[in-house]
Amino acid sequence: MLPALITLTTDFGLTDPYVASVKGAIYTINPKATIVDVTHDIAPQRFEEAAFVLGCAAPYFPRGSIHVTVVDPGVGTPRRALAVVTEDSIYVGPDNGVLSCALPDGAREAAGDTPRPVRPPSGVRAFELTESRFHRTLVSATFHGRDVFAPVAAHLSLGVPPSELGPETGEMVAFRPFRGEDAEGGGLSGHVLHIDRFGNAITSIRGDQLPPSELTVEAAGRSISGVSQTYAGAEGLIALVGSCGFLEIALNGGHATRELGLKLGDSVTVRGASRE
Repeated sequence: MLPALITLTTDFGLTDPYVASVKGAIYTINPKATIVDVTHDIAPQRFEEAAFVLGCAAPYFPRGSIHVTVVDPGVGTPRRALAVVTEDSIYVGPDNGVLSCALPDGAREAAGDTPRPVRPPSGVRAFELTESRFHRTLVSATFHGRDVFAPVAAHLSLGVPPSELGPETGEMVAFRPFRGEDAEGGGLSGHVLHIDRFGNAITSIRGDQLPPSELTVEAAGRSISGVSQTYAGAEGLIALVGSCGFLEIALNGGHATRELGLKLGDSVTVRGASRE
């Protein structure tokens, strides 16, 4: 069997020693580890964005991959640390919603409008990371990414059974499935989940929720008619369904979020559509 891949998704950025420290902690335990950076540019403290971005990337990794996600402003508090085991992968990180993509949509429905504890379904098991022998000897209260999550991932990559990491738990915090909701006055209401480096505003409205009929996308006081097939499909602001399957707002040859002044969490409405 090929060695497990370890992916990293964080809000650490690349100007500080944090990412290198995490990788060093992994290599100290498993010098042959393969580490893939998903991103370290999650906006600080944005759990939801981290859950979304990892959810877009994780399906393209081979079976047995270990996904470490660290967006953890609650580090050092009683919040739990988890390893969530699915049929395909293992997800490691704080129990604050960043591990939501380990769960199928049906299990996440119970989360409601805010992230809250839900029960993992059959085939998904969550273990608390309480066994200190799988952590660094000295654990900083402010850097569990380096001292807990990285060592745990390294041990998992060497074949340590997840059940040895700590007790199994019957719940974990999750976000509800990302999708558009019924909008006041009709249509769909969503919000900006992620802004990519091209300035495209990726929303929580799924492409498969959009009707084949004419529609209008409203954001920041502007309206966009119809849905384009490609980024170069029209001049000016456009709406399209991107490669992750979600509605995006883009600007051909420009930066849509700067043009509109959009930020993470800003609302987007689709008229002429109804929730599936």
